[in-house]
Amino acid sequence: MNRGEFLKNLGLSSKALMAVYCLGAVTACGGSEDDPDPVNPDPGTNNPGTGTAGLTGTTSGTSIDFTVDLTHANYAKLKTQGEFLYVANIIIANAKGTMVALSKVCTHEGSTVQYRSAENDFLCPNHLSEFALDGSVEKSPAPSALKAFKTELTNSGNSLKVTA
Repeated sequence: MNRGEFLKNLGLSSKALMAVYCLGAVTACGGSEDDPDPVNPDPGTNNPGTGTAGLTGTTSGTSIDFTVDLTHANYAKLKTQGEFLYVANIIIANAKGTMVALSKVCTHEGSTVQYRSAENDFLCPNHLSEFALDGSVEKSPAPSALKAFKTELTNSGNSLKVTA
């Protein structure tokens, strides 16, 4: 089955697909309220899957204090250098062996940042702001740093504790 047949089977016309595309382009710089539910993240992205299996503690508010089980399938990829994922509004990256946790929300217009392994930094893909591992702005238009969280590997490197 080719792409056109697949889309026809879904009942989507080319006009409907263009409308969805255009709507996505208009809202690409939306705020954090557009992000998926942090308790039930969207599978298939750098989110750990559905539910909170492998995660304990508080992931939002002013008292961030949670532990990630790095042996759990939802989070095991963090043991690999260069990998990253999101927990609530926090991006966690294995930055060349150093665990880094920052706010995932760009301070420019609220887009979700990504970790770039080759550059060992964080990038906002919408307006190309760049952030260092400590969250500081390396390249604007972001006006201020991302909030940085403390990280500590425990349990012989099998757990990651993240605190405010």
